Amino acid sequence: MLTVSDVSLRFSDRKLFDDVNIKFTEGNTYGLIGANGAGKSTFLKILAGDIEPTTGHISLGPDERLSVLRQNHFDYEDERAIDVVIMGNEKLYSIMKEKDAIYMKEDFSDEDGVRAAELEGDFAELGGWEAESEASQLLQNLNIPEELHYQNMSELANGEKVKVLLAKALFGKPDVLLLDEPTNGLDIQSITWLEDFLIDFDNTVIVVSHDRHFLNKVCTHMADLDFGKIKLYVGNYDFWKESSELAAKLLADRNAKAEEKIKQLQEFVARFSANASKSRQATSRKKMLDKIELEEIVPSSRKYPFINFKAEREIGNDLLTVENLTVKIDGETIFDNISFILRPGDKTALIGQNDIQTTALIRAIMGDIDYEGTVKWGVTTSRSYLPKR
Repeated sequence: MLTVSDVSLRFSDRKLFDDVNIKFTEGNTYGLIGANGAGKSTFLKILAGDIEPTTGHISLGPDERLSVLRQNHFDYEDERAIDVVIMGNEKLYSIMKEKDAIYMKEDFSDEDGVRAAELEGDFAELGGWEAESEASQLLQNLNIPEELHYQNMSELANGEKVKVLLAKALFGKPDVLLLDEPTNGLDIQSITWLEDFLIDFDNTVIVVSHDRHFLNKVCTHMADLDFGKIKLYVGNYDFWKESSELAAKLLADRNAKAEEKIKQLQEFVARFSANASKSRQATSRKKMLDKIELEEIVPSSRKYPFINFKAEREIGNDLLTVENLTVKIDGETIFDNISFILRPGDKTALIGQNDIQTTALIRAIMGDIDYEGTVKWGVTTSRSYLPKR
């Protein structure tokens, strides 16, 4: 459990948080949400101990371990990927290094023998004998092949380094897990695996993410950062958003009777709860939703932007036809003989385990790289392209 007591943070004349009091309890996943610039990542840094609050304090339960997802993979360029993962449990890794250093001594003394015996006991108690296989399994689950596990980080691609740091944060079943944008840089298979991992995770998770689908899948609670306060709500992101919008609508309806408003809120909770999926996480949320007090449902101050794409002209019957598309880069075939048709109104995601292939495909259909085959856009189409940087 992680307890936040009377925490405030001020930067010169700006107050980010004021008198925040929260308990993040075992078995729950909390999605920390708020407008851009509200201080979500800063609050995680306070929880991690990277920033001292102006007032108040953060406390962990006795003998509990906190793990943080960091993005500092360039700090480990000369370390093997598997070792970086094990570093996620700092105490275990420190014991491993000290133990190895003692056994490497040429003049091994009686004192060294006593100390080595103590370290061996601590090593076994912390699961040291299983550490390497657990670390390897985490990397494999994130689609990093075994032949890369013992390579230095400097030899890995940036996307692989991101996965190593995620495995480092997850390693050793921490009591409290802090994740800031954990899906950034992950392929869809790794995101799906991470969702399942967090759903089955028995301890406390606090996550910041702009991926609402991810928040819906893994969260039991939302922690809303608004007006310098943080308020906890039972349920996932969709429940928080829809309930707060309904509360705002009912608040604005001055003519509706109090009984009618209560009935609408009750029906909403019942409907949302009944539609929950059968996963363990969703079942846990359902039990909490069944106990929710209606006064806990309050409107949010958040204003949601709306983007409207207005076509310059109406599209015809043809959108995109691709026939026998092949792309080669430096003589290597990236993909070969791809054919498909997209119709007006289609919304299509290009997914795959190889970023080079998906990027090459979209570049080819946009005419950004050379290709063999046919790419034919409808005469009335206009196109826009955001390249990968």
